[in-house]
Amino acid sequence: MIPRYSPKDISAIWTDDAKFERWLQLEIAAVEARMEAGLVPADALATIREKAKFNVEEILVIENETKHDVIAFLTNVAGYVGPDSRYIHEGLTSSDVVDTCLAMQMRDAGKIIVREIELLIEVIAKRAVEHKYTLQMGRTHGIHAEPTTFGLKLLLWHEEMKRNLERMKRAQETISVGKISGAVGTYQHLSPEIEAAVCRKLDLTPSPISTQILQRDRHAEYATTLAIIASSIEKFSVELRHLQRTEVRETEEFFSKGQKGSSAMPHKRNPITFERLTGLARVVRSNSIAAMENVALWHERDISHSSVERVIMPDSTIAVVYMLRTFRDSIDTLLVYPERMEQNFDTSYGLTLSQTLLLALTGKGLTREDAYRLVQRNAMKSWEEKVQLKELVLQDKEILAHISENEIAELFSPATTQQKLKRSVDTIFSRNGL
Repeated sequence: MIPRYSPKDISAIWTDDAKFERWLQLEIAAVEARMEAGLVPADALATIREKAKFNVEEILVIENETKHDVIAFLTNVAGYVGPDSRYIHEGLTSSDVVDTCLAMQMRDAGKIIVREIELLIEVIAKRAVEHKYTLQMGRTHGIHAEPTTFGLKLLLWHEEMKRNLERMKRAQETISVGKISGAVGTYQHLSPEIEAAVCRKLDLTPSPISTQILQRDRHAEYATTLAIIASSIEKFSVELRHLQRTEVRETEEFFSKGQKGSSAMPHKRNPITFERLTGLARVVRSNSIAAMENVALWHERDISHSSVERVIMPDSTIAVVYMLRTFRDSIDTLLVYPERMEQNFDTSYGLTLSQTLLLALTGKGLTREDAYRLVQRNAMKSWEEKVQLKELVLQDKEILAHISENEIAELFSPATTQQKLKRSVDTIFSRNGL
């Protein structure tokens, strides 16, 4: 079993201490850039590098009076630095600090998410190969359709998570921008060169244009990417919940020693992890709606987005990391029952070969309409009388006028079905690099 990981490595990005550390990093980077441009004395920079620090509790006390977090932060830092603190934040506006550092936090969270997706892809690939030829009934509308394999189902998820990986990388790149362009983005008190130098020090790309803030379509793209990832995990989880239903029971969530399923019914083994993941996806999707609501702000900025992002960005990134890790563990330990999958084939009386028979009849010269009528007539009788389709077909003189008993036996042979399916499975796996 893959060990369960603590989400602390992602949640630590969103603590006050981590936020203020990034703020301080940016402020010092801005002083350095201005010193390199000849705008700040070298000894002042040396003093700032040596003395600049902060205390979270003290900042919160100051903020309680100022009602302004950046001013509270700067006041606290100034108390440690002394007179040379006048060079800190010179020419900057609050959003230069807040937005650029939020981008750093989202970028760093994105790195963790990218790695977690990669790890999940590896586990899905392993289980897909393991069950490459594990026969399973394919279902459309919840009804038996035609044979597939459990490996193909997993391979489908593997490919979807590869797309999510690329989406996350793009979203991470989109958000990895900074702005040090002043109150309305026009560099009235700094310069694009200073901005570029600061961003370079922070491993960010300067935004080509900004107002007082970075534009929130970037954040919306990031949040909707998280929502798509969460929705994929929900999709996989819902499928596994269906497959664990008593009437189906083709797979089952791992049930550990000592685990209890119900306070009332001792027999219960419920897909609680997959249900939990389904629920969390709703939260992440809801947060993406809030991120899109943040795109439209007043003029060069307002502050209506800020309170929203303080909730949705930590919550969504933490939730998605938890979902990725939990689903990975659940797939790695998933119980699969091939025998039950085979048993479920018999519950539809061979009806899943109806298209095979239909095509065989059209191949003999019947119109599709006539062939469909003959096959459907027997298929409906098979359902109603609970008789194998093959038996009914062998008694249908109208069908036997076009196709022999030996040909029918060949069409309904499990070996024939498996052979055709194996060729398809090999092709699809090869096409997907597994």
